[in-house]
Amino acid sequence: MYGLLFSQVISRVSAETAHHLTLRGLRAIQAVPGGTALLRRTLAPRDPALAVRAMGLEFPGPLGLAAGFDKDAVAYDALGAFGFGHVEIGTVTGRPQPGNPRPRLFRLMRDRAVINRMGFNNEGSEAAMRRLRARRPGTIVGVNIGKTKAVAESEAVADYVTSAERLAPYADYLVVNVSSPNTPGLRDLQAVEHLRPLLAAVREAADRAAGRHVPLLVKIAPDLADADVDAVADLALDLGLDGIIATNTTIAREGLASPAELAGETGGLSGAPLKRRSLEVLRRLKARTGDRLVLISVGGVENADDVWERIRAGATLVQAYTAMIYGGPFWAHRTQRDLARRLRGSAFPTLDAARR
Repeated sequence: MYGLLFSQVISRVSAETAHHLTLRGLRAIQAVPGGTALLRRTLAPRDPALAVRAMGLEFPGPLGLAAGFDKDAVAYDALGAFGFGHVEIGTVTGRPQPGNPRPRLFRLMRDRAVINRMGFNNEGSEAAMRRLRARRPGTIVGVNIGKTKAVAESEAVADYVTSAERLAPYADYLVVNVSSPNTPGLRDLQAVEHLRPLLAAVREAADRAAGRHVPLLVKIAPDLADADVDAVADLALDLGLDGIIATNTTIAREGLASPAELAGETGGLSGAPLKRRSLEVLRRLKARTGDRLVLISVGGVENADDVWERIRAGATLVQAYTAMIYGGPFWAHRTQRDLARRLRGSAFPTLDAARR
């Protein structure tokens, strides 16, 4: 049914308009007393075999929603109720910013992919703080923070620290995003000499502001050379980070089936074409870090088989976003359900056993 709706109606609406309409619908659900609670009882993962304990948190299922969908923390509760085991909001920046000019979001339907050059459009960390301060128990919420475009690279650390101080007290975990291709110069911060002082400052600011240990992760690009992936892994271990999210969108365009004028749009590519490289980076990180870091795998995850493959390759948790665009609102529920069946049909009693 959703496939027909997508092909006949949704695909004829601009991708960004469809996104905003979806957020409006999710907010309407949250406004109905008991609305998200009813959805959660029906759609949220409840199979104990899927439960994951990581970073001091109890995740009801391994599959979460990647950053980029709920940029301003307006719909995370409804998204969790639709079947995601956690929701990562953001990317949030220190100051509000409109992002890049439209059009800036493009569907590549032949490739089951999306190109975005949104440019961290969001209302800023102060607005997100106000919303998260009012959160109720229910959905595990990660907060992804990035650099304000107008801030010079020399002031980037202070900009990240501002967001960390505001948001860490209300975050279940915090992510430093230095890997989006849509903010000029941002990916330069992945170089270890820049990344070390940034992560150290955010680590200190987050724990101080929250009065507790806030799990901290860094999100890296699939376009990093293997040696740079190793360097970031070593740095994460050295600084005592809790984990790494791999990977963000890619600037690569090899092998796409979509029309050249569409595939050639600038921005970050997400979806099925990232499957191979994202898995490669995950396996490299696992080989480098063993069980010392939480590894969250994202990029090209389309179904329960993909989630299972990432877990077998060493992922503690898995995230997706683009697959929901093509799979519809019940995609997460179906995927968690199918994963439980896959696990019960395997030789492993738990996901943790499958990971090892």
